[in-house]
Amino acid sequence: MSIAVGLLIGATLLCALSTGLVYAFATVVMPGIHPLPDRDFLRAFQVMDRIIQNQAPLFVLVWAGAIVLLIAAVFLNVRTLDGLPKLLLLMAAGLYFIGFQLPTFVVNVPLNNRLQAIDLEAEGVDLSSARAAFEPRWIFWNAFRTVVGTLTTLALLMVLYTL
Repeated sequence: MSIAVGLLIGATLLCALSTGLVYAFATVVMPGIHPLPDRDFLRAFQVMDRIIQNQAPLFVLVWAGAIVLLIAAVFLNVRTLDGLPKLLLLMAAGLYFIGFQLPTFVVNVPLNNRLQAIDLEAEGVDLSSARAAFEPRWIFWNAFRTVVGTLTTLALLMVLYTL
């Protein structure tokens, strides 16, 4: 197996794992905490997000690794592929960076950070408003990332199938 194919396999795996995380949030985590009262919902999300941001090196390795390996896979494979496989690889990379990573860093992470800044125990904090400003937008963009990540993974699998 060539390095180019190995990178493509690795990128596919890490993109699939990253997509699996947002899928789990879309299908289990957010529906699971949705029925909680505002304070409990917000606290639960704060705790999960804090683990992801501060205490999960394996998560960071997978998430960042998907970015690095996909860039390397495109760089090494785009010259040797042609036709549909080349188009699928370029489409997968575009989808992943524009439709998966960009919303993560422009929408979801800033929403997470705003939520982290709220002291849920402070007097006068409007928990209902804080939740309303967070939950629907975060859920929409997470669902969007789930669909885009799934399409990215399918496109990468199709490229691998053609090799």
